[in-house]
Amino acid sequence: MSPKLMETFIATIILSIIFTFFVKKALKEAQITDKPIVTEHKHKTGTPTMGGLGMLLAIISITIPLKDNLNLIITTLIIVVSAIIGLLDDLLGLRTKEVQKIIKNISNRPVEIGQLILKPGEEARVATPKAKADFRRLQGKNLISVVGEAPIKYEIRERDKIIIQSLPGILLVLSGAVTSLGGFHLGIFMIPIIVFGMIGAINAVNLIDGMDGMAAGIMAIASTSCAIFLYLDSRPMEAVPFIVLAGSSLGFLVFNRHPASIFMGDTGSFALGGGYAAAVILTDIVYFGVLALTVPIVSVIISLLHRAHIIRLPVEPLHHTLHYKGLSEKNIVSLYWLATLIICAVGLYFRGMLPTG
Repeated sequence: MSPKLMETFIATIILSIIFTFFVKKALKEAQITDKPIVTEHKHKTGTPTMGGLGMLLAIISITIPLKDNLNLIITTLIIVVSAIIGLLDDLLGLRTKEVQKIIKNISNRPVEIGQLILKPGEEARVATPKAKADFRRLQGKNLISVVGEAPIKYEIRERDKIIIQSLPGILLVLSGAVTSLGGFHLGIFMIPIIVFGMIGAINAVNLIDGMDGMAAGIMAIASTSCAIFLYLDSRPMEAVPFIVLAGSSLGFLVFNRHPASIFMGDTGSFALGGGYAAAVILTDIVYFGVLALTVPIVSVIISLLHRAHIIRLPVEPLHHTLHYKGLSEKNIVSLYWLATLIICAVGLYFRGMLPTG
């Protein structure tokens, strides 16, 4: 990697560390903290959230002296818009929509509640309509007891959320900077593809932001790999947006790795997902960009199959199911990081077989 790219990378990491440190302190003083609904994550209650603001400030700061890089300017614009949408979602999430019961199987045999089979002594949250109906039946038979409550944050409807998330994609189209996708000039047909890709990336990153360091680590690996891909393709200046994304993720990871002292929230996951999608589309490395994001994409597909009742997960998304089955959080995150690293390494090794636009 060239000295200038390395300088940008290191500067972004340092700025991300500095800004995240002060954002964490401010959020804690303002008591803007997480209230986990997953029983196994109750120990994380009180951890500052919306920490993506630290990454956002670092990205904006590093973009100012690099204002001659058009791709970086557009990517940063998309990051800012995506972060604002995520921030609004986080602020709405400070409201409590409902309080769900946490129950424990006090019988000497397994019981079914919702889509879960609880063994004797196991606990679960009563979330779905079926689970609530099962709760009344099981409580009447004295097979379960209520051991706690879980406040559920307020969220806007999925349809409305998708409409709002389409805004970054529309702005990217209006920039006029995208001329081809996957090496094809699709004209007006690029619009729905760009919007869909932006929404998909935002939600994929948001979905895997459920364990300490998972989303930040995966985005650092995927973004660095995209930068290397472009550098090897003799396009170093086009690699800058990915360098900035990777640097901001790594800086944030200093505080977000296990045990995390701050969470990025939707502010951060929306910003990373939107920024990554914008950088991939602007540099037209769609094939490799999608490949590098395989782990989050597969996670989304599995969740969609679960919601369509094609497959059955005890807990959604997949990483929570793995945790429910007994795998530790650190091992799950390491597994996801390793899978992303291997996929990216294989993609880089066979990069000559992938079109570059």
